[in-house]
Amino acid sequence: MDEILVLVDKHDNPIGSAGKADIHQKGMLHRAFSIFVFDNKGNLLLQKRAATKYHSAGLWTNSCCGHPRVGEALEAAAHRRLGEEMGFDCPLKKVSSFIYHAILPNNLIEYEYDHVFIGRFDKEPIINLDEVSDYKWVNLLKLRALINNAPDVYTVWFKKIINGLSYQDIEEWQRLI
Repeated sequence: MDEILVLVDKHDNPIGSAGKADIHQKGMLHRAFSIFVFDNKGNLLLQKRAATKYHSAGLWTNSCCGHPRVGEALEAAAHRRLGEEMGFDCPLKKVSSFIYHAILPNNLIEYEYDHVFIGRFDKEPIINLDEVSDYKWVNLLKLRALINNAPDVYTVWFKKIINGLSYQDIEEWQRLI
């Protein structure tokens, strides 16, 4: 069954709902979230999306991402997906939000009002292989160079977030967690 997601305006006000597949085929602005989980050494948990995902399959990305369902609170959805994808939960703090638009392979369109959360977790995840094929911890200060050396192995939204961060932002995220 197609998951029903929240359509929003450019101020994140709900304006309706639609099926996930329809949203990504037509490029409708919808609510989403991206989670960045760090360990106590400041390393960022990355996941490699499962090869069976209908878009961005097999690409490396942030710790977890997803969409709240109609009637579901944003932070509750973030916690739900963290458990579903990575097999753990941790305290989360919202640090920013932004809108992005990207044309993906397979004639799909991402147009998201993306809320960014950070958290801390110091154990190894128990990944759901239907969602995630691999994971690794990466030093955040080295991540931009890794992305620049192999941009095609990372998701569009992840690159937009990382490339938009200043060193002050990175230090602030580290301080907040």
